[in-house]
Amino acid sequence: MANIKSAKKRVLVAEKNRLRNAAFKTSIKTAMKKALELASGDDEKALNEAISKAYQLCDKAVVKGILHKNTAARKKSRLVLAINKLSTK
Repeated sequence: MANIKSAKKRVLVAEKNRLRNAAFKTSIKTAMKKALELASGDDEKALNEAISKAYQLCDKAVVKGILHKNTAARKKSRLVLAINKLSTK
């Protein structure tokens, strides 16, 4: 543990940020799973909304510095590829 007051504060802030980032990443994963579940169904409108929500969360994570822009792009690309693969079957 740090001895200097400012270092102690940084430890607390880093932990708070880690928890916030983990929660945000979890919400992205949940949105992706929801979109994949809807891909096998017939509701086109709900699927488009789920994809839009997943894209929105990925883009927001990039702006907040939670994800790198290439990571977000890869996640979005893989989501669409998986949805296209499920919908063609």
